[in-house]
Amino acid sequence: MITWRATPTAKDPKRAQAPSIVIRRPRRSGVFRHRACEGVGGVFLDRHDAGLRLAERMRGITDPANAVVLGLPRGGVPVAFEVAQALGAPLDVIVVRKLGVPYQPELGFGAVGEGGVIVINRNVVRLAALTEAEMTRVEERERAELGRRARRFRGERLPLELRDRTVIVVDDGVATGGTARAACQVARARGASHVILAVPVGAPETIRSLREDADEVVCLETPDYFHAIGVWYRDFFPTTDQEVVELLRRAAPADEESTAGSP
Repeated sequence: MITWRATPTAKDPKRAQAPSIVIRRPRRSGVFRHRACEGVGGVFLDRHDAGLRLAERMRGITDPANAVVLGLPRGGVPVAFEVAQALGAPLDVIVVRKLGVPYQPELGFGAVGEGGVIVINRNVVRLAALTEAEMTRVEERERAELGRRARRFRGERLPLELRDRTVIVVDDGVATGGTARAACQVARARGASHVILAVPVGAPETIRSLREDADEVVCLETPDYFHAIGVWYRDFFPTTDQEVVELLRRAAPADEESTAGSP
């Protein structure tokens, strides 16, 4: 369910000006609080709350008997855990890595995923004047890290079989959409028959563009003044590797190793 909100005007003083984002250090309770969240409607308490709300929406649009839920680590896994639990579907991670411009790593020129999938933004490559050698070096480094993370999260368990199944790719939100786009393409390359991207919140233009990569996109909130994913959570404390490992362990059936497939 995509919610569109009217553009704020001067008659709406609470929304006439975009709130500044202030991130405070975690208090004893271990919670990041964004001052911009105060008084904003539709804010999620934390990732688990967002997952529960997302799960309610997912009940009516997919058959859980043939579904697999894939969480994007790290922050997407707590959201995906609640969706998988509510649907009674198996849970796994889908690991992708951003390819950053060497001299400006926060600017992504693409992403890589398991199964050899790579997504390249040719506009960024052109504007950054990247050479094939530079791109190859970044890709090799990120693929090595991708493999390490996949082993870290799953341990000895194999990736779940996706062939001919409905795959629900879940994250805690989307901003530019590069990682979510790569994840959808990874799922399709591994044989998924139907790919659904499900997120609690996302930038409106990004959500629209992601319909080219997923068969369905479910987004609960698409605020005009998006700013950043964390603004829409009261608790956006970073998810740790260990939390991901524990959630996957809790979700895994006892006989998972005998039923899991290869990518």
